Amino acid sequence: MSRQTKIKSKALSPRYFEGWYYKHQAAGQTLALISGRARDHAFIQAVTDKQSYRIPYPLSQYRREKDRLWVGESLFSSRGIQLNIHDPALSLTGDIRYGRLSPIDGDIMGPFRFLPMQCRHGVVSMRHKLSGAVELDGKTFDFTGGTGYIESDRGRSFPESYVWVQSNDFHRDCSILVSVATIPLLGLEFPGCICVVQLDGHEYRLATYNGVKIRRCQPGAVTLTQGKYRLDIRVDDRGGHALQAPQRGAMTRTIHENAACPARFRFWEGDTVLFDEWSHGTGYEYVPLS
Repeated sequence: MSRQTKIKSKALSPRYFEGWYYKHQAAGQTLALISGRARDHAFIQAVTDKQSYRIPYPLSQYRREKDRLWVGESLFSSRGIQLNIHDPALSLTGDIRYGRLSPIDGDIMGPFRFLPMQCRHGVVSMRHKLSGAVELDGKTFDFTGGTGYIESDRGRSFPESYVWVQSNDFHRDCSILVSVATIPLLGLEFPGCICVVQLDGHEYRLATYNGVKIRRCQPGAVTLTQGKYRLDIRVDDRGGHALQAPQRGAMTRTIHENAACPARFRFWEGDTVLFDEWSHGTGYEYVPLS
């Protein structure tokens, strides 16, 4: 895992959570896994394009050493995952290996990494090749030749409202991540944005700390501008699957994620269209103010 995702070994706050998100896609199949710990237990969550699953574990079955994380009998690392889950809710076994990772330039949080944020986001790899297969409730998912993505979160709570969009299953060499959220900080609230576009060997960063302007953020639509750059996303959200999210360190909040939905991404530099493609494997979460 990247340096920005490592956490110093020290006593953790009782309201602390940490989680890693591993997405795998190939030949129209999608499996996203979330492994981590909350205030009083560890967990593995899984989401496919059909449904979601959640398996809790005692904290005693959670262990992390550098870039390796064990939850129960399953191992997660920057080199791949080994799954051994046998539960009434889910049977999931197999190995998936990761090729060379594609980290981003620096910390996605920018200067906000020095401030007391309720949630700190990390990007481990925007895109990497996969090999291997898993068996989920008797069905084989072969991810050989597919594409992966890894990110992390840690802190106390997810933002009260946010949108998250991620895709890397384009025809061109492109990976995109966008998150827009309501950010509480030092008694104030403001709309914050982090966005990375990796395109044909170049990286573009649109973010609050770089002066991005959020032109549109509503269900199924996000538009950002920053200087001469403009990113427009239209998502065909056909309904997501329930996942548990952290609230004051406890996994007591329910959100919904669509792990693979159609979306159109358009990216301009001035009047020049740099990128215009559809993705059919877009990860999407939209959480409105309650």
